[in-house]
Amino acid sequence: MNQIMALVAQSTLETLEMTLFSTFFAVITGFPLGILLNVTNKFGIMPHPMLNQILSRIIDVLRSFPFVILMIVLLPFTRLLLGTAIGTAATIIPLSIAALPFVARLTETSLSEVDPGVILAAKAMGSTNRQIIFKVLIPESMPSVISGITLTIITLISYSAMAGTLGGGGLGDLAIRYGYQRFRTGIMIASVFVIIIMVALIQFAGSRIANKMLSKR
Repeated sequence: MNQIMALVAQSTLETLEMTLFSTFFAVITGFPLGILLNVTNKFGIMPHPMLNQILSRIIDVLRSFPFVILMIVLLPFTRLLLGTAIGTAATIIPLSIAALPFVARLTETSLSEVDPGVILAAKAMGSTNRQIIFKVLIPESMPSVISGITLTIITLISYSAMAGTLGGGGLGDLAIRYGYQRFRTGIMIASVFVIIIMVALIQFAGSRIANKMLSKR
């Protein structure tokens, strides 16, 4: 029993590490990209149809890849960067790339939900595009953005579990190698239970933060 608890605890930490680091990298790249997509569309504050279409096509291509296939395609790139293509650290790279277009689209959608009247009022007061982005669009869309990031984290938890099929570490790897392949049902059940608890806690925390932001608007 103690051995099972130790394995589950270690795998939980690995899953959290993969999820949090990949979310961080996806947000710092996908969030600005989502802003760029929003402001450059034909209804945006800085219309640039050609740039918008190029970015949209690239994001759509990345989003179309099933995660397991994307992970396989990125194996040489991951090995080139880290010297290995398996393990927790190696899995962060494909997880980040898989989440990047997801975050970008969610951010774009969140920004598009901002009341156009607020933007027009800011323009009427002489606000620059930069001021509109940082003082109107981003603050007004933050509750929706937080909900999107929460959804991203939950999605990455499921992706990290799939990464276990390729030796990615974490709870997915534990459930497959120690549970399924060794016919130890208890380990599989424990892994699934921990994933369920993690998802529930993250959803609860994300909803609370988003609701608090909404109440302050």
